[in-house]
Formats: sequence, C-alpha cells, structure tokens
Amino acid sequence: MTRHLIVTADDFGMSQDVNEAVEQAHREGILTCASLVVAGDAVDDALRRMARMPALGVGLHLALYGAQASHSEPSLLAPDGVHLGENPASTGARIMLSATVREAARREVAAQFEAYRKTGLPLGHLDGHWHCHQHPAVLAMAIKLGKPLGLKAVRLPYEPWQFSRAVAGQGLALSRLGHAMGHWPLALAMRRQLRAAGLVTSDRFFGKNDAGFVSEALLERLARHLPPGVTELGLHPAARTWTGSHAPPAEWQQAGELAALTSWRVTAALEERGIKLIRWADLP
Repeated sequence: MTRHLIVTADDFGMSQDVNEAVEQAHREGILTCASLVVAGDAVDDALRRMARMPALGVGLHLALYGAQASHSEPSLLAPDGVHLGENPASTGARIMLSATVREAARREVAAQFEAYRKTGLPLGHLDGHWHCHQHPAVLAMAIKLGKPLGLKAVRLPYEPWQFSRAVAGQGLALSRLGHAMGHWPLALAMRRQLRAAGLVTSDRFFGKNDAGFVSEALLERLARHLPPGVTELGLHPAARTWTGSHAPPAEWQQAGELAALTSWRVTAALEERGIKLIRWADLP
C-alpha cells in the first residue's frame, strides 16, 4: 500500500525564471526532479545550479517542437533551419510518413542526447517537451540512443480518468474522460515499448489536464486521493511569467505552481498520508 510520488519540473534551462523556481522548489518544497532542455536559453545557469543541488534528480527534456540542439545543420522539418516546427500533430505525422523527416528527427534526438552527455550529469530519466517522446518512432530513437548512456526510466504521461476526476472534482469530468480515452491506445503502446526495452516508468501521471494551473488546493486533493504505487506529478513552475522563444502560454499560472510546490499545507498533506517523495533514479 506504499504511495510514492515523483515531482518533476519541466523546462529546466529554458529561462532563468524557471531555473530559479526549480532551485527554490527543491530546497524549500517537494520538488524531487527536473528535466533539462539542453538547448535552452538558460542551460548554463541550470548547470551551475545543479552543481549545488546534488540531491535533485535530473533527466533529459527532449524538445522536437522548439529549443533544438542541432542548429549547426539546416533542419529538414522547417525551412528556417532552427526548429522542427511547433505543431506536435503535424510534425508527428510527418515523422511517421516521411523517411527523410524521420532521419532529420533522429539526428535531432541524437544531438540532444550528445549534448546531455557532455554536461556530465547522470541521465536519471527521459520525458518530452509537449510530450513529444510519446511518438512511437521518437520513443524508439530515444531508447536506442539513451540506453548506452544509462537511461533507465521514461515518463508515461497518462492520467487515468477516475484518478484525474477524483483529484480535480466533477467540474471537468467529461473533458478528462475524453482525454483519457483518446490517449489510452498511445499509452498502452508506449508501456509495451518501455517494457520490451527493460525501462521503468510510473503507474500513473498527473498534470497533463491541469498543465500551468496546478494549485495548492489541487495538490492537497492529490495527496488525499493518491493511489498506492508510483505516481509522477509533472509541472512547469517559474519564479515569474517569462516570455521569449518557446515560452509557455501567457495564461499559465507558473508562479502559482511554484507556490504550490513550496506550500507547507501540501507538505503536511503528503506527510499525513504517508506519501514518500522519490526521484526517478530511486525506482528499482
């Protein structure tokens, strides 16, 4: 009946505002992991902060729809040679249908793993910007390139409906049901890929339906309704709303997510339920 919770901040290295929030949420709150964007505008600052946070789990935040690493050669996915396109659906379809585009994506994935290797950080886990690693072909590339570097754990961003509804309440139950039903086949295929590769993942995920709006109240309810097993909570905290290339939607409450992660009420709720905070690297 043990309940384990991995708490991961995405977009580490994207901006100094994100990096500041990651450090604060880890030192003063419940954050256990962060996912590094190796071509982010503030990656050097992120690496300096990691040097003074040895207990923070870190992994690769694979970015195919922005902040790519292989800027040295023109991309075959976008005419400007800088990014692979910003639309996950259309880019994913082109990766699946075109061998030329698929090869360009493979080069990009390889470039990001190589950039991560050069940081010298342990590769605690893999996840994706806008969950791009859910794409079967992209996941296959990441597995092949990541395992020689020590990759052992991968995010499976699937929110079971009953769990999501219990945490969030009845207000958006139908939309959560539609999301769960639509993503279930993809999650099933992804779990099979990971199992075949000998990689571990969580039993469930939370934060997909509420991206950018994970509040203190929501995390208190998460503590009350967390099932046994391993759950990953994924968030996008920042010290303040940031702008620039690849910034999240302007309406996201990123400072609110930081406040939730550092709330004593949330910490108390987790302790009351006996929920153990862990990193990806702590999974057997």
